[in-house]
Amino acid sequence: MDEQLSLFDNAALPEPLAARLRPKTIDEVVGQQHLLGKGMLLRRMIEQDAVSSMIFWGPPGVGKTTLATVIANQTRSKFINFSAVTSGIKEIREVMKEADQNRTFGQRTLVFVDEIHRFNKAQQVAFLPFVEKGSIILIGATTENPSFEVNGALLSRCKVFVLKGLTEDDILTLIHRAIESPAGFGNQNVEMDPGVDRLIAAFANGDARMALSTLEMAVLNGEQTRTGFHVTKEIVEQCTSKKSLLYDKNGEEHYNLISALHKSMRNSDPDAAVYWLARMLEAGEDPLYVARRVVRFASEDVGMADSRALEIAVAAYQACHFIGMPECSVHLTHAVVYMSLAPKSNALEIAYMTAREDANKMLAEPVPMQIRNAPTGLMKDLGYGKGYRYAHDYEEKITDMKCLPASLEGKEYYIPTNQGLEEKYGERLRQIKAWKKNREQ
Repeated sequence: MDEQLSLFDNAALPEPLAARLRPKTIDEVVGQQHLLGKGMLLRRMIEQDAVSSMIFWGPPGVGKTTLATVIANQTRSKFINFSAVTSGIKEIREVMKEADQNRTFGQRTLVFVDEIHRFNKAQQVAFLPFVEKGSIILIGATTENPSFEVNGALLSRCKVFVLKGLTEDDILTLIHRAIESPAGFGNQNVEMDPGVDRLIAAFANGDARMALSTLEMAVLNGEQTRTGFHVTKEIVEQCTSKKSLLYDKNGEEHYNLISALHKSMRNSDPDAAVYWLARMLEAGEDPLYVARRVVRFASEDVGMADSRALEIAVAAYQACHFIGMPECSVHLTHAVVYMSLAPKSNALEIAYMTAREDANKMLAEPVPMQIRNAPTGLMKDLGYGKGYRYAHDYEEKITDMKCLPASLEGKEYYIPTNQGLEEKYGERLRQIKAWKKNREQ
């Protein structure tokens, strides 16, 4: 018994896979090529050891802490890792005091603050004087919009770098690296059924840490063979507590499901719409993709019949951006149900498509002189703006001035339906046209 306890006490617990594989150089970082590609600003700053105070903003698992680690490995500054979750104002003061002392000896101090949005604005202000006088270089990481969550004075002294969610190919690169690298499972002969790597990548939804944690769990719970481990689709599904939903974000089923959602809302079927929404989100679809489609639907299929639909759709998109999955699923449900129950009109879509057809056929059609701008005397002498009538100068706030090219005079693009509030706008349009017609007579 004593021997067993001794063995257990001396055993070193292995680091998580994501920690073991954390890149140490820029070239090992996967993704974020808009920041780290050859010649990009952040790459040059790191390579030249010319890092200034900055904020990394992006969703979880995209490399914010990794980039801080890379900077720590390549900078000549003293590097202090500072967590906003576990540290308070006392710890901030201690770190700043140490940074001031280092500065007197000519050494820079680089302070990395993970989850800086968890500090309140007053706590963030504690960093400000030290950033201003150059005692520290501050690198903050946040999943929240820094415009709302970081003190304005502090934010103005930091360069904000926006990190993007990793692509499925990026995640696949990390998974294969983990399987092959000696720091990962390279010495354990891991075999995976076809498609299992993509299943993990889809589940991770752009989050490298989640992908590696899922892979680690799947391998450790995989079937042991004589030479290593065998990971099956069923094992991954158990590890993720998700069924395989026959979903490929770049394949046919992706378009089938978004089509099903769109057509269910168009057919005023909230139950079907919510079902297809859940199918997409639970399969790992990007909620912002769904939100963008709902924003489009709000004007394409509801339009002027209920203009609030667009407001709700945009608000749902913002909510998805602020808090992400799984919390934003209820905001998308709100928007999807609203769209399903709203009165429907495609008059705006038809208006644009019809106008586009004419615009493409008549690209050289001149703008009528009376509605041209005349910023110079020469243009005014040439008749630009001649005959223009300012609607606000008239009692009815309307004039009978022609605004379409002569060849399209009388053409109608927007034809209101009698659905919802559009009936009211249609009546207003009929009154305007009748008034203009009477003035012509």
